[in-house]
Amino acid sequence: MAVVVDEQTRRALWRIASAAKSQVRQVLRARIVLAAADGADNGAIARHLAVSVNTVRKWRGRFADRGLDGLKDAARPGRPRRYDDLVRVAVVAAATSVPVGPATTWTHTAIAAQVAGTVFAPISASQVGRVLADLDLKPHKVTGWLTRRDTPDFWERVRDICALYRNPPSGAIVLSIDEKTAIQARERRYPSQPAAPGRAARREFEYRRHGTASIVAALEVTSGQTLIETIQRNNAATFTAFLDRLDRLLPRDKDIHVVLDNGSSHTAKHTRAWLADHPRWHVHWTPPHASWLNQVELVFSALTRAVLRHGNFTGRDELIEKMDAWMIQRNEHARSFRWTYEGAPLKEAV
Repeated sequence: MAVVVDEQTRRALWRIASAAKSQVRQVLRARIVLAAADGADNGAIARHLAVSVNTVRKWRGRFADRGLDGLKDAARPGRPRRYDDLVRVAVVAAATSVPVGPATTWTHTAIAAQVAGTVFAPISASQVGRVLADLDLKPHKVTGWLTRRDTPDFWERVRDICALYRNPPSGAIVLSIDEKTAIQARERRYPSQPAAPGRAARREFEYRRHGTASIVAALEVTSGQTLIETIQRNNAATFTAFLDRLDRLLPRDKDIHVVLDNGSSHTAKHTRAWLADHPRWHVHWTPPHASWLNQVELVFSALTRAVLRHGNFTGRDELIEKMDAWMIQRNEHARSFRWTYEGAPLKEAV
C-alpha cells in the first residue's frame, strides 16, 4: 500500500520522531511511516527498525486509512467508569480553587477529602491523580509571571544605556555601579574531593554558616577595571559615601556617566540630593526590572562562578579576602565587555 505524505504531515511526523518526550511506541510508528513515505518496502523497514513485518504493515495501513489519527492507540474495552461526571467535575472544581485552611497547595489526598464532602461517591487519592492526568491538570505546579508596571520610556532608556556602552562620550568616564548583598561564608563540614578521570569533583552536602558579607562595586566600562568595597549596610548613606570616594579618586576635569538600577539606596532622596550637588555625575537609570542592563552584573556573575559557588570559607574574613584577591587578579588583565545589544526589541518581545 503506497504511503503519500505532504510536507505539513512530514513535519508533524518528524516532530514526533525527534521529540525527547514522545512515547517510544509513537516514535516507532512515526519512523515506520516516514520510511514508507521515502519508498522503503515493509521488509527493509522491519529490518532497519528491528520489528516484525506485520508491525510495519499494521501501522503503514492505519496511516494510509486515517492519517496521523491512525497512529494513535485504539480505544480498548474495559469496565465502565466507576465515577460519573459529577465526581469528575467535583475533582476539577477542587483542583482549580484555593485550598481551605493553612495549606496553599492541593494534594491528591486533600482533593479526595474535599470531594468526599461535596458528593456522595467517595474517591481515592490515586483516582484523583488519574482524573487530573487525563485533563492535564497539575494543581501542584505554579508558573510565575511579572506584572511589570507601565514604563512609557522603557525602550528610550534601554537605547540610551546601550548607546553609552557602544559609543562612550569622548573624554568622559563611564561607570556601572551596584551592590551584591548577603553573600554567605559557607564552610563544608568535610573536605571536598577533586575531580578524577571518569568522575566529577565531589563536595559534602552539609555546611556551616559563618555570616555574610556585602559589597558595592564600580566597573569602569571602557577599561573593564572594577573597584569593590565591603559595606556594612546597604543604604543611601553608605552608597553616597562610596560615591564620595570615587569622586575624589577620579580626575576632576572629567564628566562621569554612571549606570544605576532602581534599588532603594540609588533612588533615595539622600542619593538624589548628592547627585544634584555633583553636576558632573550624569545618571542613566535602567528601566524597572531591567538591571541586567547594568554591566557590573556581569562582573558579579563571574565572581559567583569563579569564587562563590564552589567556595569553602572558614569565616567572613576569608570570604572577603578571596573576593578582593580575585578582583585584584582580574584587574591585572581586565578588558571591556563586548556589548553587542543595540537596544532594539528582541523578536520574543515584539
